[in-house]
Amino acid sequence: MSNEANMPSWLAVGVLSAALLLAGCGKAEKKAAADEAEPPTPVQVDDVTRGPIDVIVSGDAVLYPVNQANVTSKISAPLRRILVNRGDHVKAGQLLAEIESRDLAASAEESKNLLDQAQANLQTTSGATVPEDRTKALGDVQSGQQALDAARKVYESRVELQKEGALAQKLVDDAKVSMVQAQTQLETAQRHLQSVQQVTSSEQVKGAQAQVNAAKAHYDSLAAQAGYAEVRSPIGGIVADRPVYPGDTPQPGTPIVSIVDISKVVARANIPVKDAAPVQVGRPATITGPDGVLPGKVTVVSPAVDPSTTTVQIWVEADNPGEKMKPGATVRVSIRADLIKDTLLVPSAALLNSDEGGEKVMVVDKNSIAHERKVTVGVREGNRVQILGGVTEGEKVITSGGLGVDDKAKVTIKSEEDEDEDDDSDDAK
Repeated sequence: MSNEANMPSWLAVGVLSAALLLAGCGKAEKKAAADEAEPPTPVQVDDVTRGPIDVIVSGDAVLYPVNQANVTSKISAPLRRILVNRGDHVKAGQLLAEIESRDLAASAEESKNLLDQAQANLQTTSGATVPEDRTKALGDVQSGQQALDAARKVYESRVELQKEGALAQKLVDDAKVSMVQAQTQLETAQRHLQSVQQVTSSEQVKGAQAQVNAAKAHYDSLAAQAGYAEVRSPIGGIVADRPVYPGDTPQPGTPIVSIVDISKVVARANIPVKDAAPVQVGRPATITGPDGVLPGKVTVVSPAVDPSTTTVQIWVEADNPGEKMKPGATVRVSIRADLIKDTLLVPSAALLNSDEGGEKVMVVDKNSIAHERKVTVGVREGNRVQILGGVTEGEKVITSGGLGVDDKAKVTIKSEEDEDEDDDSDDAK
């Protein structure tokens, strides 16, 4: 019989327990050794700084031309010819099309002749007829005065003779009647002269002038109608549409040519009310589209809120060199609405999503231990982020390699130069 068979049961249990305890201690020592052997995670860090940051308001927008015009016809007549095609560049005042207008031109010429006739009549009235009437009336007054003087002398002579008894009373009475008649004729001539001077001259000239004015207004109207036959561009730009052809008869108000000026473009964005609050006219902005980035400025901030979307429409205008950006395109506008002069800042690469929701950063202390910090984020501008709480100025936050690093984990800080050397080594291998 072996010794194991003769061993008491209680002793066997003790031996077994001791063996298990020794085995567990061995595993723990091996695990601790393995943990000590695991190298710290290499990371890159940056400082929490204090400084200024711009408040950027962004949103999607649609591009519009800075100016546009639908050129219409003011008369209804066939198109004689069209001088532009879609895509042509035109200048303000350039002739675009001609409309048949020979009948209007003939009517305008007839009206011009009537105007010339009225002007000639005015000259005759003011320069000939009125002076002749005035001269005749003045002559009548002078003749009447002379006749009155002669009749008075005859009457006075007969009165003296009658006093001497050399002349009959009847002859004196006849002389008196002649003198009274001469007096009446003189007064009539004087009144006529006054009428010619005060009434006839002004009224005749006014009447002739009124005829000239009426003839001129009629001529101007017909000349304007004839002038509408030449369709000219009110603005400079590009012909966007030309829906008619020679021989067509466009109705008044129907566009003949549509012109857009895209030397500048306007991006119209609908921004939420809260975000649009700090935006003011004149603030710098950029328009970003498939064809590049254009610097511009805010030109319109709508005073009203769209009740259906609770947004405010904001216009950003920018020069469009080479006319690369086209109206109707969807772009992105970024507006520098305000400036926060002094605040805590970290690189945007330092932000990580927290398991509890929100965002966090990993702060590295002087012993190269990483500590998880939940932060409150404010304004974002490019690769910089405003931090409203959670860190202090001068602390170092992980900007690369922090994903997957646990709280209180050991890390090693690597510079960008070290990272570049590792990349070069990998490439060499």
